[in-house]
Amino acid sequence: MPGKLTSVCVYCASSTKIDPVYFEAADRLGRLLGKQGLKVINGAGSIGLMKAVSDSALKAGGTVTGVIPRFMVKENWHHPGLTELIEVETMHERKQKMADLSDAAIALPGGCGTLEELLEVITWKQLGLYLKPIVILNTNRYYDPLIDMLRRAIDEQFMRPQHQTMWAVADTPEEAVDMIHSMLLC
Repeated sequence: MPGKLTSVCVYCASSTKIDPVYFEAADRLGRLLGKQGLKVINGAGSIGLMKAVSDSALKAGGTVTGVIPRFMVKENWHHPGLTELIEVETMHERKQKMADLSDAAIALPGGCGTLEELLEVITWKQLGLYLKPIVILNTNRYYDPLIDMLRRAIDEQFMRPQHQTMWAVADTPEEAVDMIHSMLLC
């Protein structure tokens, strides 16, 4: 499914009490995307890795579109300095809109929300609903247990062997960005 890469959905944590290595990766990823003129699509959060990716992309001259439910805006959980803020009604609409706006997805480490977004977009790809590159950025080997679980699902025939080609795993932000470019050409 060859195409032009213009925007990347970045799933990541809003947590602030995490190891600095995750913030460093988020900063580098945002900077890389911004320098390449790739629009960042994210959940519009004003803290944690979401803020780090957004701020770095914007500082590098890029643009960021945040998608966030109205109830979160009412709580002032949104980043006020994004290029564009799209308000939706529900979390489901948020995820759908982020996927619709993106040409690829990269998942930085995160909690339940990030894991849920990543697994949902993989499921959508399995069903033919999201035929775009998906890269798991395995900073600090964070995703090793999930990757093992996905392999086990294949080994025990809950998934087909060809499904493991639906995502790629990167160790660095640079590798993740290179992967989405190369996957889009396939």
